Amino acid sequence: MSRKASISILKAHLSQYLDAVKAGEEVIVTERGRPIARLYGIERGAEPDARVAQLVREGRMRLPTASLPAGFWEVPRPSDPQGRGSDALLHERREGR
Repeated sequence: MSRKASISILKAHLSQYLDAVKAGEEVIVTERGRPIARLYGIERGAEPDARVAQLVREGRMRLPTASLPAGFWEVPRPSDPQGRGSDALLHERREGR
């Protein structure tokens, strides 16, 4: 079963519509009478897998091709006293990469 709600109605009664979604209903969001989005519940336990699949589709993540070697987590990390690694990561994030 699905309901329809305009953006303004959805904003005014969001908690009620989310309760309906949690109960298994679908909500079609409309703008000027035209459907623009669909809200529906997700299965418990499916969230991480769905997020991983999305990241892979977007090319932002690759699935592993092999297991980590034995003792991987015991290997000492490289030293970076100037924080260059963190700086490079923050720079890439600011650029949207």
